Amino acid sequence: MILEWWHWIVGGIALVMLELAIPAFFVIWFGLGALLVGVLLLVVPGLPLAGQLLLWAVASTALTALWFRYFRRFGNKTRIGTADSDVIGEIGLLVHAVAPFARGKVRFQRPILGAEEWPCAAEAEIDAGVRVKIVSVEGSFVKVARA
Repeated sequence: MILEWWHWIVGGIALVMLELAIPAFFVIWFGLGALLVGVLLLVVPGLPLAGQLLLWAVASTALTALWFRYFRRFGNKTRIGTADSDVIGEIGLLVHAVAPFARGKVRFQRPILGAEEWPCAAEAEIDAGVRVKIVSVEGSFVKVARA
């Protein structure tokens, strides 16, 4: 079987478009690797199938590693995906009062775990407008105490 340059281009575009249906941000690197092989075959025709497949595998792996090691570092600074222990002690402002069995809402100056406002709970009643600190992350809300 002989793969022409346009086979790689079409396959690469299909894989890049597949990323729209599978939002894992992983398939795109295989598509870009295929596009790279297609462009290389256009410039240097006659590369055997084994060399094409090896080049595609190496290019895809290199692009994936480059993304995870270098480019991702400059991405979103909202601290999404950080461990809850990294945000314990963060200070926020209570925008809705909180009581032991009633949830309130706390706002932070910068996004914490992906959001600027979080529903919160506390062991004691705290009025709105008071500075609070995160004591723990309890699933979809944070537990706070007076700062």
